[in-house]
Amino acid sequence: MKKLFFFFCFFLIACPVYAEDDSVVVSDINQIDIPTASAFDKYAFRFGSRLYSGGGAQVNLGFGIHDRLSLGTSFLIDGLIGNDTHIRMRVPEIDVKFRFWDGGRYIPAFALGYNGQGYFYDSDLKEYQEDEKGLYLVGTSELLPAFFANFGVNMFDFDTNKVYGFIGFNYTLEEVVTIMAEYDNLFHHVTSQERFNAGLRFHITPEFSVDVAVRDINCSGHYKNGAERHPERIVQLSYDAKF
Repeated sequence: MKKLFFFFCFFLIACPVYAEDDSVVVSDINQIDIPTASAFDKYAFRFGSRLYSGGGAQVNLGFGIHDRLSLGTSFLIDGLIGNDTHIRMRVPEIDVKFRFWDGGRYIPAFALGYNGQGYFYDSDLKEYQEDEKGLYLVGTSELLPAFFANFGVNMFDFDTNKVYGFIGFNYTLEEVVTIMAEYDNLFHHVTSQERFNAGLRFHITPEFSVDVAVRDINCSGHYKNGAERHPERIVQLSYDAKF
């Protein structure tokens, strides 16, 4: 049933009901956990951070190598905030995206990318409890003015070759706040830990934004290390500039 729902949404998104003109689809480069088909402009730069549970912080750096190609890196620092004296920095992960189709009136924009950043690293198992996005294909379409849909498939386990899916929507009000909702890790409930995330993105200035979100709202079961899953509140900060 979930696969049928996903492909119905895919068909709906692939046939947008609105578009002002044939210009390039404009959207942010990501929502909460899922990517969009947008890439940084050439010479654009982004510094971002995510504050997550347990006093941890994720640092993100992104660059626009070309108008279609973005390159970045991210890394986790567990225990950075709070009274924890054992601060642990995790190995940096790569984030690359190539927007190979700009989209138009009836066809979504498409991008191919790879993101190696997972979450909740277990030092004993030496692996993330929430897996990375891995290799992904994502499409972005504007269904109504300022209302975007993002959908795609991804693969992070190349031993099993399982393909996962994700879908999300965001709507910007008066260029002040963006409402975001997304469903991630579809198709393989037992192994992928499907997640429903929702949040708000406040556009403080054209260059600076603040996200407040809740991840894994629909959580149940346990992580791979046996720990119980739980909803997670996060705060994300993003600052954009150009060289």
